[in-house]
Amino acid sequence: MSHFHHFKNNKEKKLDTNAHDQEHATWSRRSFIQALGLAGVGTAMVGHAAVSASKPSPLSVALSQSENENILVIIRLKGGNDGLNTIVPVYDYASYANLRPTIKHQQADLLNLNADFAIPNYMNSLESVWGDGKMKVVHGVGYPQQNLSHFRSSDIWASADPVNVEPTGWWGRYFEDLYPDYLTNPPEVPPAIQIGSIGNLIFDGDDNNYAFSVANPDQLADVAENGTLYDVTNLPDCVYGDKLLFMRATANTTYTYAGVINDAYMASENQASYSEKELAKQLAIVARMIKGGLGTKVYMVTLGSFDTHANQVNDHRALLEDLADSLKDFYDDLGATGMDDKVLSMTISEFGRRPYENGSNGTDHGAASPVMLFGTGLNGSGFVGEHPDLNTWDSNDNLIPTSDFRQVYSTVLTDWFCLDPTVVNTILLNQTYENLDLGLTCGTLGSQSFSNVNGFAHVPIYQDDRTYIEIKMTNSANMNIKLYDVLGREITTLKNGILHPGKHTIDIKTNSTASLIPGQYIYRIAVHGTFYSKSILIK
Repeated sequence: MSHFHHFKNNKEKKLDTNAHDQEHATWSRRSFIQALGLAGVGTAMVGHAAVSASKPSPLSVALSQSENENILVIIRLKGGNDGLNTIVPVYDYASYANLRPTIKHQQADLLNLNADFAIPNYMNSLESVWGDGKMKVVHGVGYPQQNLSHFRSSDIWASADPVNVEPTGWWGRYFEDLYPDYLTNPPEVPPAIQIGSIGNLIFDGDDNNYAFSVANPDQLADVAENGTLYDVTNLPDCVYGDKLLFMRATANTTYTYAGVINDAYMASENQASYSEKELAKQLAIVARMIKGGLGTKVYMVTLGSFDTHANQVNDHRALLEDLADSLKDFYDDLGATGMDDKVLSMTISEFGRRPYENGSNGTDHGAASPVMLFGTGLNGSGFVGEHPDLNTWDSNDNLIPTSDFRQVYSTVLTDWFCLDPTVVNTILLNQTYENLDLGLTCGTLGSQSFSNVNGFAHVPIYQDDRTYIEIKMTNSANMNIKLYDVLGREITTLKNGILHPGKHTIDIKTNSTASLIPGQYIYRIAVHGTFYSKSILIK
C-alpha cells in the first residue's frame, strides 16, 4: 500500500450517494478508491463530511501552486559516465593522451567549446546548443571518499548522504513535506515521472514513492497513448471483490496516473525529428507531456549503460550520440511552443571513470566527473568550477572532486525552483552547501515563514512484536488520530485530545476499541486543520 501512486481525471465526477453509502459513517470502498485516485475524480467522503486535499506543509513552497512554472528533467547516465572522454581537457591534452593511448580522442576529432575544453565531434548536435547559450558544465563533481559500488553510489546521489545509509531521496523528502496527506489526498498530477532506474531512491520518502515509474519508454508510451488502467470500480461487493480490488490496485501501482498522462500526451505533438534511440524516445514523450500541460515538475529519464570496462570507444560513442542528438531535438521541440525557457535538464551519474585506461580498451570505476546542464534558463553557456588535476589522484587512483554534487542540487532548488534556503537545508539533510554560479535567476522567492508551525513529527515504531506511533510535539495541540484499513474503512479512533510538548508513544492495539488482525493499515492524523497520513503494519 505504501507505494501506491495516484491520479484524478480532469473531468469532475460526483460520488455515488445512494442509500447504501448514506447508511455508513465510514469511507465506502468506492469513496476510498476515489480518494486514492484509483478511479475518477470526486470529493472523498469521510462519513458525511467532504474532504479536499490538505494544504502543503509549512516546511515547503507549493511548487504546484506557486508562480514558478519551472520544470527539471534529470538525465541519469547509468553506470558511471567517463567524463574525460565526454568533456575533453584539451588544455592538458598531452597528459590526457598519455593516460589513454588506446581510447583517447584524436585532436582532429574534437570540437572545441572554448580554448580549454572540447567534445568529441560525434556530439556535434550540442554545438548549436552551446552556441545558443543553453549549456553549462560543472567540472569535477563528486563527493568525499567516493564509493565505487554502482548500487551504493547511486543511493548516495539519490539520498544526498555519502556517510549514512539514508533510505529517502532528496526529491522524496521534498514531496513528503509538500503532500503530508499523500495517501488519502493525492495531488491531481504525478509529482514526478520516472523512466527506468526502477528501485532508485531519488523519489522515495519515508513511506511513499512519489514518482509515476515505468521500466522503459515503451511502457510509458502505452500508458500515454491508451490511458490503460485495470478496472477497480466494477467489482462485486463481497470478500472476493475486496481481494480482487486489492490485487488490481496493487497491479495498478505504475499506472494510476494514466488518465491525466494520456490527456496531456494527446493534447500535444512532437515538433522535432527524434530518433528511435533509447533516450530520444524518452525525451520525446516527456516533451509531449510538458507541452500538453501535465503539470508534473520533475522528470527522470535513464540512459545506459555507461559501465564501459571494455569496448569503450564504440559503446560510449553510441550513448553520447544519443545524448547529444536527443537533447538538441528536445529543446527544439520545446522551443517550437516557447516552453524551452521553463525546462532545465541536468545529467547525473553515480561516478566517473579512472583517469587511465585499463587493459580491455575501457576504464574502471572512478570518482569526479562533469555534470552537464541544458536550457535557456542558464543565461549563457560556460564552465563552472575548476577541472581536477589529471596527474593528482586519490588513494584509489581516481580524480579528486572539485565540486560537491549537493552544491548542484542546492543551486537548482534555490535558483531554479526558488525554494527558501531553510527548505533546501531540510531537503539536503540539514546541511548547507555553497551555491554555484549556474546563471539561474530566481525572481519569485517569497518571504513565507518556513518554520514548522504544526510543531510535531510522527513515525511508526515496531518493537517487541508491537506497533506504535511515536509523536514528538514542540507545541501543545489537539490531535485526532484514526486508523483505517487498506480499503478505507474507519477501524477506530486511537487518540482524540490534547498532546503537550514532548514525546508520546501510542500503542495501536492498546488504544484500539476494535479487534485488529495482522496486516497493513493507514493512520491519519488531524492537527491544526491539516491532515497527515502514513501506512503502518500491525503485527
